[in-house]
Amino acid sequence: MQQMLKKLGMKMDNIPANKVIIKTNSGDITIDEPQVIKTTMKEQVVFQVSGNVKEKTFTDEDVKLIAEQTGVEDKGKIKKLLQQNNGDVAKTIIQLKE
Repeated sequence: MQQMLKKLGMKMDNIPANKVIIKTNSGDITIDEPQVIKTTMKEQVVFQVSGNVKEKTFTDEDVKLIAEQTGVEDKGKIKKLLQQNNGDVAKTIIQLKE
């Protein structure tokens, strides 16, 4: 297999990793215990990642904003409610103010 890839100008390497975090505008995607493969072909690099995926639909800035708006200091409580509300900041603020 390696010989064939080499003839095609491709190189594949396993990258040892403990965690991969992808930052998006709507939250973070965390992949625990990932298998990461780096493929290089004609100066183009592609990473293939697989593993246990956890999506976080809110950011630390969202938690900070909610804490400021509601006066709630328990970040764990805020995060739990945000998860239940699928990252809906406005809904979380309203529920904490009730």
